[in-house]
Amino acid sequence: MLTRFEVTNFKNFEKKLVLDFTETNNYKFNEECIAHDTVNKALVYGHNGTGKSNLGYAIFDLISHLTIKNINAEHYTNYLNANSNDTVASFCYEFKFISGVVKYTYTKKNVTTLMKETLEINGKLFAEVDREKDEDATINAVGAETLKKNIENSKVSIVTYINKNTLLDENNNDNKTFFDFIKFVDSMLFFRSLNDGNTYMGHTAGERLIDQDIIEHDHVNDFEKFLNKLGISCKLDILKLGDTDILVFIIGEKRIPFYDIASSGTRSLALFYFWFQRMQEEHLNFVFIDEFDAFYHFELAKNIIEILKELDIQVILTTHNTALMTNELLRPDCYFLIGDNQIKSLSNRTEKELREAHNIEKMYKAHSFGI
Repeated sequence: MLTRFEVTNFKNFEKKLVLDFTETNNYKFNEECIAHDTVNKALVYGHNGTGKSNLGYAIFDLISHLTIKNINAEHYTNYLNANSNDTVASFCYEFKFISGVVKYTYTKKNVTTLMKETLEINGKLFAEVDREKDEDATINAVGAETLKKNIENSKVSIVTYINKNTLLDENNNDNKTFFDFIKFVDSMLFFRSLNDGNTYMGHTAGERLIDQDIIEHDHVNDFEKFLNKLGISCKLDILKLGDTDILVFIIGEKRIPFYDIASSGTRSLALFYFWFQRMQEEHLNFVFIDEFDAFYHFELAKNIIEILKELDIQVILTTHNTALMTNELLRPDCYFLIGDNQIKSLSNRTEKELREAHNIEKMYKAHSFGI
């Protein structure tokens, strides 16, 4: 799990922004939202322009050099903060696995140009490289003793270099933690559905048509049940047009292509369903859904959160919908407010002891949490 994240000089985060998922409280309700003393389900609120989307881009920056998975380059233009004279952005991730803990720190000039990387595993230096210095990298991984230490290519991460060029001893616990780290990053997913279209980063490479994927995986009936359960009353079928099968609505005697008449909300649900199958079947570890309820009615958004709560996946959602800010859904240490170059949970934005009976939405609107 991701336990702590820091970013500096990236997009609108001029100063260091710290997101700490380990600052939890001992609430005795919605305990499934916490796993291993770490927030496992989180909603992020903030005014327009405070950096909710940029937080997602910042967290997912590491997939650009640690994986070959999809990354949307347009999200990483204007990479450095415009007000700063610093020439690099800094990132620091801390992870906790059953095998141990990882701290991965690096700096970049842009999304593709790495400068310095430091990887610590279980409190020990595992690997380090500083490309601004004419020095060999430090690699302390057991099993990588003969690996060349000269890493000049700024587009090749030392993490990937070790992973691709060694056969590390898997019986060594630090190496196990290293592989857990690689696996976790490889299974991270970001997606969103807004008026400018669908976009995703991580988990997989390439593009797939949602309706074609539903048909090919024989999920048409299940998708129909999913929509009906969430209040979209409909019947679905498959229609063959030439050599192509398409998803259609059954309306009386007519068969109408799904995307010809599906509302924005229904289209957004189709995207969610597509990725929800991946969450269940392909064992994703971390999911960030930006503006997850942009096209949803309140009750629908609430139901989506309830569905996600059942999954053993760390999930971050961004939203503007304060009606979702309730102890019936999550808990005060799972609602985060971003603004003033900081991001903290409700429980850490007030000295008041928050209880299950408190109306935290009403408190938020009364500026009890400083924003």
